[in-house]
Amino acid sequence: MALALYRALPFGRMDMRNAEVIALAQALGRTPASVALKLVNFASFDPDLQERGIKGMANSGRGDRLTWDVYANDLDKLASESERILASWESEAPQLAAQDQETLPIPEGREREAVVRIRIGQNIFRDSVLRAYDFRCCISGLAVKELLNASHIIPWSVNPMERLNPRNGLCLNATLDRAFDRGLITVMTDGRVRVSADLTTVPESPALRESILRYDGEKITPSARFAPEVRFLSYHNSERFRG
Repeated sequence: MALALYRALPFGRMDMRNAEVIALAQALGRTPASVALKLVNFASFDPDLQERGIKGMANSGRGDRLTWDVYANDLDKLASESERILASWESEAPQLAAQDQETLPIPEGREREAVVRIRIGQNIFRDSVLRAYDFRCCISGLAVKELLNASHIIPWSVNPMERLNPRNGLCLNATLDRAFDRGLITVMTDGRVRVSADLTTVPESPALRESILRYDGEKITPSARFAPEVRFLSYHNSERFRG
């Protein structure tokens, strides 16, 4: 559970005053300080933070290392295990988000379990990506959580191995998410937004200019964590973008 929280929080928010740290500490019967320490322990193994010169705690325990090795790079397993623990705390089966129930027919048995695990994982993916951008669209700056999506750069159907990797995501508002998914916009490897020439054939309107065209050439807001992988952006530029 601590590792699941670690994956969601920027490094600067891993302290004992954070409401989510306090909530997890209460659920575990631990102090907020001990949970915060556990989060910082995990930071000592995180290659992303090491690249930024952040080392975490120097004396992390063997158990922390084992937990990291087993779960940190297997987000499917982490999502499944953390949801199982949550369900045991709440004495109820894992529930799908309402919007997922509306858009996805849920089968029975093992197939249902697989679908539930995918949806749980996508919820963790969304949470990680939105938090990384401080719940703001990285292009428009819109900060209404209900209007934000975690957009896959490489669609998970194309590369399932990267479907839960938060570096394969961008926080976009609903309109820009749709445009990105349809290849009408892309983000170049230097962070600049490009708008497809296809949109120039559409009669220009104030709505189109304000919602999409105005961002052509602008740079996205950098992520506080999980910056998009260059190779993922390159794929979108060449394979998805209708330049």
